[in-house]
Amino acid sequence: MIKWFKAGTPWIWLTAGAVSLSLLAVLGLLLLIGWKGLSFFWPAPVYQFDIAQQGHHSTVIGEIYQRQSVPVTQLHEAGIDTTGFKGPAVDRLVIKSGNRELRGSDFVTVLQPHIAHQAPAAGVIVIERLKNGRFYGYPVALMDDGKPLPLSQLPTQLAHSQTIRDDIRHLEKTDLTALNRQFERLRRQVERHGESADTQAERVALNAHYAVLEGKLLQLHRHLDKDALVVRDMSGEEVTIPVEMILDFWYPNEMTLWGKLGHWVHQLGNFVSEAPREANTEGGVFPAIFGTVLMVLLMSVIVTPLGVMAAVYLHEYAGKNAFTKLIRVAVINLAGVPSIVYGVFGLGFFVYMVGAQIDNLFFADQLPSPTFGTPGILWSALTLAILTLPVVIVSTEEGLARIPHSIRHGSLALGATQSETLWKIVLPMASPAIMTGLILAVARAAGEVAPLMLVGVVKMAPSLPIDSHFPYLHLERKFMHLGYHIYDVGFQSPNVEAARPLVYATSFLLVTVIVGLNLTAIGIRNHLREKFRSLEQ
Repeated sequence: MIKWFKAGTPWIWLTAGAVSLSLLAVLGLLLLIGWKGLSFFWPAPVYQFDIAQQGHHSTVIGEIYQRQSVPVTQLHEAGIDTTGFKGPAVDRLVIKSGNRELRGSDFVTVLQPHIAHQAPAAGVIVIERLKNGRFYGYPVALMDDGKPLPLSQLPTQLAHSQTIRDDIRHLEKTDLTALNRQFERLRRQVERHGESADTQAERVALNAHYAVLEGKLLQLHRHLDKDALVVRDMSGEEVTIPVEMILDFWYPNEMTLWGKLGHWVHQLGNFVSEAPREANTEGGVFPAIFGTVLMVLLMSVIVTPLGVMAAVYLHEYAGKNAFTKLIRVAVINLAGVPSIVYGVFGLGFFVYMVGAQIDNLFFADQLPSPTFGTPGILWSALTLAILTLPVVIVSTEEGLARIPHSIRHGSLALGATQSETLWKIVLPMASPAIMTGLILAVARAAGEVAPLMLVGVVKMAPSLPIDSHFPYLHLERKFMHLGYHIYDVGFQSPNVEAARPLVYATSFLLVTVIVGLNLTAIGIRNHLREKFRSLEQ
């Protein structure tokens, strides 16, 4: 036993056990987040609850959102009549009943003993709408400009409505946006050179074009206003829902397993491809995904050359003196600075100083409305590049230190200069270490939120920072970020309970994006490592 302890075997097993527990904890956390988030898109069964409470009878239609056990004594202390309750505790059901505009809330809380009868609601329809969340009820009639249509025509009418919405979005995002740019260009031209016959003629042509586009929009909106679906809610009241407000519908209690699986895939696809709605509590997160990936890619393009050049100078050119030691200490200390401090620095230096100077030099005609002198994706990428710079420097310098001096001497002996040796021999062999630093930088930057709140990220961005208008990539625009989206939905949402599953889904998506970026970088690193393994040997 003494020899066993002296050999260090117990510490090996303890270390292996700690690593295994850590991996299991991380895996369990990811599985929990994934289950909580992805199960939200599964079409849950809808029940009809007949409730009898204190002589009053009512009906509730909805999904069982949550079930928890509550002590009877706690209910009695809260002033709830517990007469007839059996056992020390009863179940309390949180039912997602939707119909927010009629009931004022998406949820109804009911105690299990108050439920007189519970059964699947036959023929119930779940409608996902542009506003006010989901609607649960029974379809009554489908109307087209006041004329009844068979309910089987609802998918056709919905597809037609979606086509019209796409046409409206195209007119607003493309044609009207381009026209507004022309109006703005004409306004600046008149301010600089004054009114002329040419500018007057151009203004008349632009106004005529605007009138044509406005007429098209009005005609499309009139087509949307014709169709409506009449639905009976749980109180028996008939509600008319315009088809233009319906995004999707399904009959959950009549779906087969394959139908539910197809619906789950469809809903998940909409989540990652659509824009958010209803103060980020509904819809998708595509702008946040796009903003996160674009910001990380810009940060990587900025931080990699800066970090590599700094590491090359420190290891290959700088002398071993007090100044070099001071730089290394500063680099190490920068890694421990709180991220919010970088955000304050980015706001003060990049936005208010550099951005303001760019506006004064190149966009003076648009002042006092700033172009680059306001938070944007460029300043966010630069701020996170400075935040992650120490990681890349340290990792690259360690990679340079592992390259044998004999390789450098051999290259110099064959007639290569120091710069040629560095560029063609040393840096390629150190590329796996450079990629390791980049992997750590990406993992750190993709999850940062605090500095981004100061230098570019917003709750809702009206448009993506990339479009079909020159210069196509608009680095001055604000953007959405998955990390900030999680914070906003989880803590700033007007309907926190309804948005809770989206917090889990977005969190799982953020982890997936980070893992995807890291796996890509790891694959490149492993390829480079295998490529230069023979040289290291």
